[in-house]
Amino acid sequence: MLGCHLRSLAARNDYEEGTTSVVAVTNEADTYVGRAKMGDSAAVEALVRAIQDRIYGLAMRMLADPADAQDATQEILMKVVANLASYRGESAFATWVYRVAANHLLSARKHRAEERAEQMGLTFDTLEQMLQQGLAFSAVSAAPQPPPAEERVLEEEVKIGCTQSMLLFLDREHRLAFILGEVLDLTGEEGAAILGVTPPAFRKRLSRARARLCAFMSRQCGLVNHERPCRCAVQIPFAVHAGIVDPARPRFATHPVRMRHGAGPAGPDEARPPERSDQAIARMRELETLEKITAVFRSHPDYAAPDVFAGAIKGLVDSGKFGVLSE
Repeated sequence: MLGCHLRSLAARNDYEEGTTSVVAVTNEADTYVGRAKMGDSAAVEALVRAIQDRIYGLAMRMLADPADAQDATQEILMKVVANLASYRGESAFATWVYRVAANHLLSARKHRAEERAEQMGLTFDTLEQMLQQGLAFSAVSAAPQPPPAEERVLEEEVKIGCTQSMLLFLDREHRLAFILGEVLDLTGEEGAAILGVTPPAFRKRLSRARARLCAFMSRQCGLVNHERPCRCAVQIPFAVHAGIVDPARPRFATHPVRMRHGAGPAGPDEARPPERSDQAIARMRELETLEKITAVFRSHPDYAAPDVFAGAIKGLVDSGKFGVLSE
């Protein structure tokens, strides 16, 4: 399958700036944990701000819906703050936070995107049929081509929406293992600690998830296998026609993002337009199939959480209605 089993460490380093480091999250958050555990509301607010984007990004990738991701993030942050006294420093703080988030995301009720997929009977097979429909529709479509800037946004929207659907076709355990191991680039030991399983069990879940995505994308996706005709830009006319993408209200491509290494500041409500992916696509051509798949998923926006959580939780602490922080 075009070298699905091969990995290129040097190539993966090209995408490191978009990945999550447990160490990076821990270093920022550790400053506030002690004071937050004593009920210092300012420290609680700072702690929430330090971790909210990471949790929201995980929720977005798991749930594929901004509203559901926002609800889940709020619930997870409340659990983190309410249970701070149980954090004993036996693992990195970020590992503990991700464990709280993982437990919530694995056990929560079905969310909108999951329910829609189940109700519509969506699977890898039906997605394959839709992509073939999109290619056929594009070949005869007389729809005018959008301006270049709009086309780039729509192309990004199609790419993210399509690949998020692929993740939804994995069950939650395998979906989360893939996100932790490939998208966030956590080690087998870190992933195992977060999911509460052994490292071999985590690696087995990750391997199964990789195999399913690799089989589908190497057969269908032109970003991964350049012999295949499917391209995100080609799918735009059908996606718009079928109501899958709303040009006036993209859900993913113009979502506010958090600042990455070397990037300029972006406010919590400031949307950065998606960067042109030509360079990333050129690099993908040089990678083995698995690395291409990883690169596609890592190219999703580095989502910024709505700037509402920290102040709301601080207000609860100040009000005395949330008095379960201290040991």
